[in-house]
Amino acid sequence: MNETIGTADPQLVEVDSPRGTVEIEYQWLYPERHDRELIIFLHEGLGSISMWRDWPAQVCAATGCRGLQYSRYGYGQSTPKPREERRGLDYLHQDAKEDLAAFLKALGLEDERSILFGHSDGGSIALLYAAIHPAKVRAIAVAAPHIFVEDITVEGIREAKALYESTDFPQRLARHHRDVDSVFYAWTDIWLDPAFKAWNIEAELARITCPILAIQGEDDEYGTMEQIRGIKRQAPHTRLLEIPQCGHSPHRDQPEAVIRGLTTFLHEIGVKVDT
Repeated sequence: MNETIGTADPQLVEVDSPRGTVEIEYQWLYPERHDRELIIFLHEGLGSISMWRDWPAQVCAATGCRGLQYSRYGYGQSTPKPREERRGLDYLHQDAKEDLAAFLKALGLEDERSILFGHSDGGSIALLYAAIHPAKVRAIAVAAPHIFVEDITVEGIREAKALYESTDFPQRLARHHRDVDSVFYAWTDIWLDPAFKAWNIEAELARITCPILAIQGEDDEYGTMEQIRGIKRQAPHTRLLEIPQCGHSPHRDQPEAVIRGLTTFLHEIGVKVDT
């Protein structure tokens, strides 16, 4: 274990998923803190453990919490998704209802009430998991989540696809994934599918009973403030954190503001944090 940042090396665990047994890459942060709350980090649509860099460890260092991060099926060093395996329109529901639950069971965490921190797609998964499994979530914090499909999101993904096919973007992204093309085209294919425009989880948000912190940058290139304001309309107990001079990745663009907002949120809901 690296005592300077309190992380264990990434490992693989076999998970019994709807598609069979797969290997999922995961990493503990400050696992020795047995008496502290657990924060589980859910990455974005092109993310992985390595793409978080050291930000989850910074959160755990600032709050005193334990942490757990993992690369979802198809991402990072987890089992790659075959390129012919297309995502369904309900893929985020599947990630929340089945895949996350199966991963937690494989680690013996199915009965632990955790805090979820999700970014982008990971934020949507956190919201859906909290709606489907309300008794298993202590609180959630979501950064730049999607609750419905906006034109700005589709256009941003279309531009990302053009960059991927005309620049060194694939080579840079390949440092983080075993099969970079599978990761990228799984993301663009579903979001650019005209049928996906109807995807919407607003009605499900009213079932969330745990505390919610919803974070978004004012300059988010993939979504408007209606994403987090829509969460608050459906779940009025939501706390909003709107950050100026910040794009789609608040934890990278304004890391101190996010950590400060998250620490305050946790303290206000009764989580023991280091201050």
